[in-house]
Amino acid sequence: MPTFRSKAFEDVLHRKPLHHNPPSRKISDFYGVDTFGPHVMREYLTEEAYRKVMDAIDNGTRVERSIADQVASAMKEWSMSRGATHYTHWFQPLTGATAEKHDSFIQPTGDGRAIERFDGSLLVQQEPDASSFPSGGIRNTFEARGYTLWDPSSPAFVIGNTLCIPTIFISYTGHALDYKMPLLKALYAVDRAASSVCQYFDRNVTKVNATLGWEQEYFLVDAALYNARPDLALTGRALFGHAPAKGQQLDDHYFGSISDRAMAFMKDFETESHKLGIPVTTRHNEVAPNQFEVAPVFEEANLANDHNQLLMDLLDKVARKHDFRVLLHEKPFEGLNGSGKHNNWSLSTNTGVNLLKPGKNPKSNLRFLTFFVNTIMAIHKNADILRASIASAGNDHRLGANEAPPAIISVFIGTQLSQLLDDLEKSIKAGKMNPDDKTALKLEIGRIPEVLLDNTDRNRTSPFAFTGNKWEFRAVGSAANCANAMTALNTIMAEQLNDFKKKVDARINKGDKKDEAILKEIQAMIKASKAVRFEGNGYSDEWVVEAEKRGLSNLTNTPDALDVWARKDVQKLFEDLKVLNAAEVHARMEVEFENYIMKRQIEAQVCTDLAQNHIIPTAIAYQTRLVDNVRGLKEIMSASDFKQASSTQMKLIREISGHLTAVKDLVDELIEQRAKADGVEADVREQAQTYANNLMPIMNAIREHSDRLEMLIDDELWPLPKLRELLFTR
Repeated sequence: MPTFRSKAFEDVLHRKPLHHNPPSRKISDFYGVDTFGPHVMREYLTEEAYRKVMDAIDNGTRVERSIADQVASAMKEWSMSRGATHYTHWFQPLTGATAEKHDSFIQPTGDGRAIERFDGSLLVQQEPDASSFPSGGIRNTFEARGYTLWDPSSPAFVIGNTLCIPTIFISYTGHALDYKMPLLKALYAVDRAASSVCQYFDRNVTKVNATLGWEQEYFLVDAALYNARPDLALTGRALFGHAPAKGQQLDDHYFGSISDRAMAFMKDFETESHKLGIPVTTRHNEVAPNQFEVAPVFEEANLANDHNQLLMDLLDKVARKHDFRVLLHEKPFEGLNGSGKHNNWSLSTNTGVNLLKPGKNPKSNLRFLTFFVNTIMAIHKNADILRASIASAGNDHRLGANEAPPAIISVFIGTQLSQLLDDLEKSIKAGKMNPDDKTALKLEIGRIPEVLLDNTDRNRTSPFAFTGNKWEFRAVGSAANCANAMTALNTIMAEQLNDFKKKVDARINKGDKKDEAILKEIQAMIKASKAVRFEGNGYSDEWVVEAEKRGLSNLTNTPDALDVWARKDVQKLFEDLKVLNAAEVHARMEVEFENYIMKRQIEAQVCTDLAQNHIIPTAIAYQTRLVDNVRGLKEIMSASDFKQASSTQMKLIREISGHLTAVKDLVDELIEQRAKADGVEADVREQAQTYANNLMPIMNAIREHSDRLEMLIDDELWPLPKLRELLFTR
């Protein structure tokens, strides 16, 4: 049995296991009990109020004040029956986390008593202090006013003793200060654009919903070991740590048996998730040790995003009860798989049709081809926007590693579908199609379901892959708010569908039949978007060269990616679709730059502190022990015996001295570069680039020397729990 000497690890070894008592009821018995969903509204609201709220949810209509009063009263009564004493407007500011300010239901009556009160005005709008939330320069710090406004499309819920009401967050001037408001606008834009295109195929389609099914990856680390690692606690990732001899190379953790302790945690957070109506169904071990995944059934994108934000909070809260800490950082451990949040996206109609699923006849498959190829075209035209939407300090460590797609945005559709598109590109003629041409095309289009039946493989190196009836955006980071990527994706899709509709209508006006016009436009898009389609190995050096030849961007770090938001064409795209105006786009760019800088500042300071206060003193202490040992040998041995006996110690002393000197010199350089970076505070872009290009290489070099010292120094002296302890503690 190996000897692990860290105090934190000893605490873990002697901890008594936490036994889990699973609920005796079926999941369906308590699913959604803490959610003010349609089933509850039907019970608590009048028929008129219920109908109008559902109309607001389904069609975005305004809820009148009298109806809002009824809803507020119903929410209060229902939530109090669930134990609520307070309420909060739950929102998603640009910090990346959720926010809430709790207020009690009580209102003093003046006679020394109180009553519970909650009316429509309190439901619909609140005014939290907005001064401490990032705004990207949209408003001055002293202008503290901000408003949270009720989002009826996402149901209220109870956590603990608090009624939580999902809301948007805007400034006094009406600018969006959150992730939800732009997402709702992007979903409206894609709804209008997709519904208009659907009219070519089915006049009954009046609404199209974007759907989202996220896959959340995370690591579990024992709480005692976590608390003994300042880098994990403050940055979310291990800045130091030699990779263990056994990592993930045996592939024995993926889909393996889940340990009892992890399973007890999973059952608890799944129970809490199900009470809140979060439809999590999948759990499994991921590739790296102590890495896991949870995934739900897909939902409407806004609701799915709210549920993901809720779930991330639940993961943390429940993990603490089980003496775990959850790591959502995209790359917490060097040399092991990082964590992503795959966003499975599709479009579905109010008639129950998935627009990205082929049908049983050429007509339905022409509809499928329309939305399928338009998606590829949208990515081709706006790949840089997608890359910018998933840029973060954490994701920079993950993208391009052996489990994540590269920073180059490309589309994977499989060899069978690629061949089909190539055939269609060649088969559609410029002039009028004769009956034989039409028959051949119908046969070609009709075989799409058969093509997909044999096209089930996935290219894990592709950031945007078609998986049979949906697209999987695999480059999203595990700590990210899905809304950022979903706002970008739905916006560029709306723009592309509007452009497609305009061009098809122009062809029809010139005399083409509807189906011919659609097919010719599809053919044009297949030709124009071919550069973004890639079926090969996205990790290869050859792909980097090939992508450059194709004109595809390779924005390898966050500062480069964020520059996309400064482009006038990008700002115009969002402004034309009324998703974000130019000022809001610019503000978000500023916020993302600031987030990147602050995270790198924290990492640099923690790296400096650990090196100076932990690594260097420990190395000196062990070196002193060796020196004392050499002195003792010299006192009791002859010169010839001493030389032979002390050779190992002397070699270790010299080796440790070399790494010690390197660490000290690099730390001094890091401090100097930090001062220079902080000196360009007025230019966030330059400051971010300085951290990316100047400081990160120094931090990586400090880590390399520290990890060498870890392997040389006595295990009993090493001050930080090692990665083998963090990753293999059950």
